[in-house]
Amino acid sequence: HGGSSCLQCFKLARPLPTATMSNDQQLVTVERRGVVTVVSINRPSVKNCVDGPTAQALAVAFREFDKDKAQLVAVLRGEGGSFCAGADLSAIASQDPKHWQRMAMVSNGDGPMGPSRLVLSKPVIAAVDGYAVAGGLELALWCDMRVAEENAVFGVFCRRFGVPLIDGGTVRLPRLIGMSRAMDMILTGRPVEAPEALQFGLANRVCPKGAALETAVRLAEEIAAFPQVCMRSDRRSAYEGAGMGLLDALNNEYRIGQDAVRMETKDGAAKFVGGKGRHGQFSAGGETSKL
Repeated sequence: HGGSSCLQCFKLARPLPTATMSNDQQLVTVERRGVVTVVSINRPSVKNCVDGPTAQALAVAFREFDKDKAQLVAVLRGEGGSFCAGADLSAIASQDPKHWQRMAMVSNGDGPMGPSRLVLSKPVIAAVDGYAVAGGLELALWCDMRVAEENAVFGVFCRRFGVPLIDGGTVRLPRLIGMSRAMDMILTGRPVEAPEALQFGLANRVCPKGAALETAVRLAEEIAAFPQVCMRSDRRSAYEGAGMGLLDALNNEYRIGQDAVRMETKDGAAKFVGGKGRHGQFSAGGETSKL
């Protein structure tokens, strides 16, 4: 881990618009499991460090997922036992410094790690095994939820090298776990293992080693079984309301929820009257939920 060429920390402005390695191995793979899209970073030899083409491929994969009406929830993961250890330092070192500095200052378009500035209409779950550090941490923070294996490690490892968080880390981390805990991670750069991440609220679920993908897919399937207009409107309101004053947020919540009221609430109320979901029974798609 410590000797990887990515140094688990750098952010890369994307150079070439390609999504494959020189040996034709895909940098990012996409698998559709029913209504769940699984997006995998496929650079295990460098602990899934993200170079420019990989960042671009990730952004393309998630744009395609968001446009596909048949796909309802996505899972982001890394191949080979590590989620993502940041960006690829060797790719940065090979660029002309002036070219890198000029591209790194661009503030519009995709984030240096790829999808970190995308605002999707559907949920994404991170399936974290091994390291989710520096830019990899920022990709995990971009996701709506994080399922972590018991050996997972989160951290702002780029603290040691004078590289800033520029893929949403300083924005999303305090919003997810609070300013005090976020500052602990941001200022010290220390590793945060899965049990502590769960205590922080950084991880939503902790599962045995080797089970992150299947656990995340099951969670995605259960979320996908709910009425989607209502789920997405509540999700959107929660995100948008975080940047609003109370009254504006309440009005926005009411406005966004009207589509769900028109399209799904009457049917849901009829199911409740018919006996479904009473006495605290919680189910999705007719089966007992294990959310």
